[in-house]
Amino acid sequence: MNTPVLELQHATVVLGGATILDNLTLTIRDGEHTAILGPNGAGKSTLIKLLTLQLYPLASPNGVPPIRVFGRARWDVFDLRSQLGIVSADLHDRFVHGNVAGRISATDAVLSGFFASQGVFSNHHVTDAMRAAAAAALRLMGVAHLAQATLDAMSTGEARRVLIARALVHEPRALVLDEPTRGLDLVAQHAFMDRVRAVAARGITILLVTHHVEEIIPEVDRVILLGRGRVIHDGGKAEVLTPACLADAFEAPIAVDCIDGYYRVHVERR
Repeated sequence: MNTPVLELQHATVVLGGATILDNLTLTIRDGEHTAILGPNGAGKSTLIKLLTLQLYPLASPNGVPPIRVFGRARWDVFDLRSQLGIVSADLHDRFVHGNVAGRISATDAVLSGFFASQGVFSNHHVTDAMRAAAAAALRLMGVAHLAQATLDAMSTGEARRVLIARALVHEPRALVLDEPTRGLDLVAQHAFMDRVRAVAARGITILLVTHHVEEIIPEVDRVILLGRGRVIHDGGKAEVLTPACLADAFEAPIAVDCIDGYYRVHVERR
């Protein structure tokens, strides 16, 4: 049996004197497509920073590691990045509006995934195999025709798909999507999430972090509802995406519909 993607045992994160994650215990298994759902301030972003080892929880008094990623309590961060692909709106901002100011081509953006960098530089040795993998990843995301285009010349949706290709170029075991459709219009959101469904079909574990129920693709099996740094509800979609459970997390009366495997919600008038 494959090792879990993430194991937390009584993990607590305190930042600036405030408890952000409070005694969190959960396991996300390999191949278990999971959505982490909750309102702003629930602790979702902090949970992702634990998974990517940008933050560490407080040490456990009994000596049991409070976090394991792919079965290991310790990682070289560069080795972990070959196992875990990450796409976020913040990553998009760094590539399109950061130091490279969008001038990087789609091919170089994807190749940079091999080096965990924000571009390809003179000290990077790019092999023919890497170039072939980058081209294949761009084809999978439906943006092969943009291989030589720069990110600043693309639509937001196109650039976001290039960043998925970057995350997939080293064939990771899991893909983390942190608020992935932020800034996309309705049509671009639909196209983007269709590409995510294709990734899920390839057997790569999807971990979707969002506060939008509509982003949860049909392939997601499990939903973890966070609120104030704790797990409020955890289970299959049908048992968690209910008016009662969502009202617990979002502290408002919520109506829920399910059409073709997608859930839609709206806040009811009091």
